[in-house]
Amino acid sequence: MPRPTERAVSRSAGSTSSHGVAERVRQALIEGGFLQADQLEEALKIQRTEGGALSRILIQKGWVEPETLTAVLSRTLRIPVIRLSKMAVDPDLARMVPVKQAVAHQVVPVSRIGERLSIAMSDPMNVLALDQIAQATGLVLTPFLATEEEVQQALHRLYGVSLSRSLEELDQAAGDGSVELLTRVGGEPEVSTGELLQKTQEGPVVRVTHAILSEGGLQRASDILIEPFEKKLRIRYRVDGAFREGPVPPPAMREGIVSRLKVMANLNIAEHRLPQDGRIGFSVRGKPIDFRVSVIPSYYGEKICLRVLDKTQVRLEINRLGFEPAALDQLRRAAARPNGMLLITGPTGSGKTTTLYALLKAVDTPEKNLVTVEDPVEYDIDGVNQVSIRPDVGLTFAAGLRSILRQDPDVILVGEIRDGETADVAVKAALTGHLVLSTLHANDALSTVARLTNMGIEPYLIAASIRLLGAQRLLRKVCGACARPHHPSKELVRQLKLPDGNYRKGVGCPACRGSGLAGRAGILEAIPLTGDLRALVETGASTGQLREAAQANGTRFLWDHALELAAQGVLPLEEAMRSTLARQT
Repeated sequence: MPRPTERAVSRSAGSTSSHGVAERVRQALIEGGFLQADQLEEALKIQRTEGGALSRILIQKGWVEPETLTAVLSRTLRIPVIRLSKMAVDPDLARMVPVKQAVAHQVVPVSRIGERLSIAMSDPMNVLALDQIAQATGLVLTPFLATEEEVQQALHRLYGVSLSRSLEELDQAAGDGSVELLTRVGGEPEVSTGELLQKTQEGPVVRVTHAILSEGGLQRASDILIEPFEKKLRIRYRVDGAFREGPVPPPAMREGIVSRLKVMANLNIAEHRLPQDGRIGFSVRGKPIDFRVSVIPSYYGEKICLRVLDKTQVRLEINRLGFEPAALDQLRRAAARPNGMLLITGPTGSGKTTTLYALLKAVDTPEKNLVTVEDPVEYDIDGVNQVSIRPDVGLTFAAGLRSILRQDPDVILVGEIRDGETADVAVKAALTGHLVLSTLHANDALSTVARLTNMGIEPYLIAASIRLLGAQRLLRKVCGACARPHHPSKELVRQLKLPDGNYRKGVGCPACRGSGLAGRAGILEAIPLTGDLRALVETGASTGQLREAAQANGTRFLWDHALELAAQGVLPLEEAMRSTLARQT
């Protein structure tokens, strides 16, 4: 009589070897137009050098959507797909499969009928997983297919563990009884200040703190917020511009977690009244990630904001920023000038700094001296001299910029123009043979002129120094897994003068966590300051007059770019309307 694992494997793969099945899946992806042959070849090279599952590499690279891969696997292996988000899994089943095996092999026990156990997994070709779980349970396995994200969410609900924790941590957790560490809410008394340093060294606090950082890296979050309230510590991750709530740590760990992060960032754990800033270097699954730490006192304790700086996710090549070719060409032309100023505006998190870094790399040559002054330095760029400001010792943007000018630079990047003094030094640098790249906060590109005027810069100096004004946004895209055709109302079409197009809207699914949105697209409004536009700036024209002149010259504004992407079905129309200015007529 065959063992349970033998029956399970034959049920999932038939008489074909796992290698042959994998080859059939790859062929189906290519023949179906879901994957290019060169992409597969590159993914295989990555797998050979770095290891890991090929499916995960394809998904992480963005070459294949998780739902597409699941559908192809289902057709090729003749294994049905199960929607874990649509069903309630019996918690009693969690006792049948050891937590370490469930997390290690990404397997969710779904149901049991007699001696047959149904399981959901994203990789049904993992014979080792099937064998180990069959041996652990003594049951015959019936595998079902589910996306990796749905499997992870179900494991989180079923076992109450953070999936970013390593197997070694799970071993330790099983030993000290803290497997449900991240979801258990207790009523332990708060820790006194004198015990904080000791608390930061304790195993549970260390593991929970590291799990919070790891989760941010795995979710590709841009920010992590750790917010104290009266009865809980809320953890939130900003993913694709929107916040998602994370597991709630026990109240007794609140001070320990905050103090642990402060120790990791080399901050003063005894200081609770003043804001502090620092930096943490951390590794998530062997990948180094920097976290920029900002601590501020709030009513119920210290709030921490962690900016996640993952170099592997940042595209510093100007051609890969995703902007429209015409706008990108304007950007390149302005950066190729030997002097003048190029200003990019946009809200926090819109990608301004990434764009400036990409420009800096584009103009970097051995013959040029490139220097930046930032608050703080976000990404280390090889070949560029980078200065981090320190206002506490008098090294402000303006002071740093003056010092940089004595270093004979060709190109200067100023992280942000915040005040009149910095603006004055930057303008003078642009007028004396330097190319100056910088950002500031304004509603759109042309509003930059009014902002500089309010800072005390004379209009004729603005006109003489600025080469290009830019504004950018990162807009959330329609989820490809649940996108459906969307037909705007006739009134909206008339009011906004919407063109015909392939408008789409996500209805919500596990892949996008019910939001209908997944990923982001960048748009850039690039306006060269030339001709009649420069003359208007010199005479002190209003923002409205500048916009009319730019529109007459054929300038495409943020709204135009967003509307085009909406008509192509890349963005939902609501996102284009929410994130950009209304059409100017």
